[in-house]
Amino acid sequence: MHNTRKKKTSQTDALLRGLIAVSVGAVLLASALFFLVPRENAPTPPVDTSTETAPRVTLPANPYGPEDFEYRGEYLACTAGSAVLGVDVSAHQGQIDWEQVRQAGMEFAIIRLGYRGYTSGGVYEDEYARANLEGARAAGLKVGVYFYSQALDEGEARREAQFCVDLLEGEPLDLPVVFDWEYAGEDTRSADMTSNALMACTRAFCEEVKAAGYEPMIYFNPHIAENLLRLEELQEYPFWLAMYSDQMTWPHEVEMWQYTATGSVPGISGDTDINLWFSE
Repeated sequence: MHNTRKKKTSQTDALLRGLIAVSVGAVLLASALFFLVPRENAPTPPVDTSTETAPRVTLPANPYGPEDFEYRGEYLACTAGSAVLGVDVSAHQGQIDWEQVRQAGMEFAIIRLGYRGYTSGGVYEDEYARANLEGARAAGLKVGVYFYSQALDEGEARREAQFCVDLLEGEPLDLPVVFDWEYAGEDTRSADMTSNALMACTRAFCEEVKAAGYEPMIYFNPHIAENLLRLEELQEYPFWLAMYSDQMTWPHEVEMWQYTATGSVPGISGDTDINLWFSE
């Protein structure tokens, strides 16, 4: 004898399982359509435009490496390109015999015109500036100038540039007017200088110099370049690197390299900064 109640129960269970499967399928299909079909009133995520802007400007690579320099006698030479030797001087060197400097192989001089005090903030003329300009020119050296800056803002930087222009009195230069801003220590007026402030000062000085008909230049060491200056934004001006080594390891192109602050040059008493100008 068959159990008809058990058979009906099994059929009912099968029907329920079928309905559940169909319902689940419908839900999954609806969910898929919800994500695949856009809705007019659905919120859309913001567009990330950072990847759509122009690529960040990069600095040209330095064409010279450590293997491209060697000492020839007393001074470093570039073996892979054209570079000439020169000095930069201030009142710290005292009276200079410029004829001896030229005979020693120096071809140019960058002369300090003035400086801003790093405590009082006063602006002063270098006491040997005029004598050095006259003496270097008379000896046949190419001449440029620099100002030691401790400017805190754009206004101070412009006044420093105008100070240089006024002192030059329209005299032509062979080489640039250099903005030399340096960190002078924790107890100085510029101890808390920010990148934005220094960038504003640098641009202001260079703009004033250029407006007066001279070529501006920017002096820096690796620490200043890596922590305060954004060199990629200043590429319209030539760069002067202070890095004391007999090997060129700076990765970016520069026009001049101050490779020592303790050089010895006939005609100059004491330690002297010596530079290579890449003339190509």
